[in-house]
Amino acid sequence: MKKQLLVLVLALALVACMFTACGGNGGQTEPETPAMTDEEAAAAVDELIAAIQVQERTEETDAQCLAAKEAWDALTDAQKELVEEGDYFALDTGDASLDDPLNQDEIGENELLVVSFGTSFNDSRVADIGGVEKALQEAYPDWSVRRAFTAQIIINHIQARDGEFIDNMDQALQRAVDNGVKNIVIQPTHLMHGAEYDELVSQAEAYKDQFESMIISEPLLGEVGSDATVINADKEAVAKAAVAEAVKAAGADSIDALKADGTAIVFMGHGTSHTANVTYSQMQAQMQALGYDNVFIGTVEGKPESTALPEVKKAVEAAGYTKVILRPLMVVAGDHANNDMAADEEGTWYYGFVNGGEFEVEGADEAVDIGAGLGAENVSCQIEGLGRIADIQALYVAHVAAALQ
Repeated sequence: MKKQLLVLVLALALVACMFTACGGNGGQTEPETPAMTDEEAAAAVDELIAAIQVQERTEETDAQCLAAKEAWDALTDAQKELVEEGDYFALDTGDASLDDPLNQDEIGENELLVVSFGTSFNDSRVADIGGVEKALQEAYPDWSVRRAFTAQIIINHIQARDGEFIDNMDQALQRAVDNGVKNIVIQPTHLMHGAEYDELVSQAEAYKDQFESMIISEPLLGEVGSDATVINADKEAVAKAAVAEAVKAAGADSIDALKADGTAIVFMGHGTSHTANVTYSQMQAQMQALGYDNVFIGTVEGKPESTALPEVKKAVEAAGYTKVILRPLMVVAGDHANNDMAADEEGTWYYGFVNGGEFEVEGADEAVDIGAGLGAENVSCQIEGLGRIADIQALYVAHVAAALQ
């Protein structure tokens, strides 16, 4: 540990020497060490950023986050342009001070721990994750709502860039133990019973014996079910809420009005190789059961395969739709919604629908020709997560009620 801390101290000392020669000793003239070039200074910051883009928190994490930020702040504007991971600190995602990390002590005997994957997009964190947390606190005033993120890489990003400290699962559960919490309900904001949910359950089980009661509530879409035809009340509620919000954001009177106008809504989820990926097919079945013929479900990772962009675009065009609204099927409109869906650059869903041509499908050996594009005038994006929708928040409240029963 001492050796690692020494490395951090040296890194900070290196920052101080980035732009001026370091030398001189006791007033005697000595050869000065050449100052770093702009490229070397930028590369040094990239290395410090890489050190905190990890999923494991260590005793050095806090110092590493500080070192990376101080090194970035020491760069000139020209040097910042050379940092490969420049957006790590430079991208404006909103005001972090508007977010409440919910890491306070004095919890009391009853805690409602809201666990999310997390996002470094500040505005989305406030609206989507914060929206769910506030709805739960309002519904259960006798319980103390606290937050945990499962993605340490995101926690580190927020801490380094904005100085906001968010608990990971271990920190949040240990905080509950230290505060003498007796009863804890864990409400995941995760979409489904996937890999992230399984990991959450495993981490929580390690602390179970330290509480009088621990209950883990359902994720948003409830139980997975055995095949693509299995749908449930949770999936129906989410489908109705998501479509209603998309119609509202589009300024349309109804989903049928969009259909008559030749407009399809494409919801883009994350996708997963976990067996729970059948959930996306179930959501497509749910849309059809509700009569939403112009609503399609896709995924960034193309898992299941029917949800990859080439397949979704083919289905949209085969059904005769010439206009598309893209919207995330994600609780949070974070990195995937902003970059994989809405960015106007090659490889995104927006670019693919607008321009067509070759598209790189994740995991595929070669690019796929997805045909002609629809044109920019016919494709739009709604960058809004599910978590900010009142009916979705109400569904999480209902899940906690069912858990407490």
